Amino acid sequence: MNKMAVFLGSDFVYRFKKDKVALVSFSLVVTLILAALLAPVIAPHNPYDLTTIDIMDSELAPIWTDGDTDERFLLGTDPQGRDLLSTILYGMRISLVIGIFAVMLQAFLGVTIGLLSGYIGGRVDAFFMRLADIQLSLSTLMVAIITLAVFQAAFGAELYSELAIFMLVLVIGIAEWPQYARTVRASVLAEKHKEYVDAARVIGMAPKRIMLRHILPNTLSPILVISTIQVANAIISEAALSFLGLGMPVNKPSLGSLISSGFEFIFSGSWWITVIPSIVLIMLILSINLLGDWLRDVLNPKLYKD
Repeated sequence: MNKMAVFLGSDFVYRFKKDKVALVSFSLVVTLILAALLAPVIAPHNPYDLTTIDIMDSELAPIWTDGDTDERFLLGTDPQGRDLLSTILYGMRISLVIGIFAVMLQAFLGVTIGLLSGYIGGRVDAFFMRLADIQLSLSTLMVAIITLAVFQAAFGAELYSELAIFMLVLVIGIAEWPQYARTVRASVLAEKHKEYVDAARVIGMAPKRIMLRHILPNTLSPILVISTIQVANAIISEAALSFLGLGMPVNKPSLGSLISSGFEFIFSGSWWITVIPSIVLIMLILSINLLGDWLRDVLNPKLYKD
């Protein structure tokens, strides 16, 4: 209870309450995440249950428009006849799962490599940093497009549709680890010559314990900021790949594949199939980025302005 009271009275919480942009962004992120997590409960329909889908209900307009509408479908339907609101909720859950797990993989690889590179130095540092330079010279989308296209061609679309989430997490996660590695390495280089690290060496503490128990905790602030921004980047990457047909399959749509499925109908009058999921995606990405920018400013006293 005392720790909670200390946290609630901390400068971090005070600045959060004072910043309207942070409050709105955080509220929006929490609302969208809860809506995605509770999709099976709050969604009017189950877009994965084929017995509840009727192709005759396809391309019905939202109920507030003047076109063909149905009170059962608040935001209208997509080309397959699925309720758009339900599909957005389920699709947002898939996008968030891919984004969060891809960032977890990025963080694990990047933090591990950054700690080893910065602490050991020498040839180990040179090898990992040159590897990071090569990785940074290749865009995430280019690497992902080549990898996923080759996988589809080699193993077929049916197997890919079953492993789509795993493949997207793997590709996006591996492609972005240098962001973490460079940041952690810089922090390690600044910390490893300080007195508390020298004292740990003198008493015979193992290098692994020094890195994990003493140096790593001092790198958590930049890792938290990077993770917030990287979740948004991972969701954008997944949406772009799905839009190009290399992401989630049509029967298990993410926000990106849902936008892609309705793009060909946007000029025929069925604009809502693409526009509404696009608005949801923009709101999600923008709120996460704004929250990440606020965290960066607050956790770095040199950048924070009262």
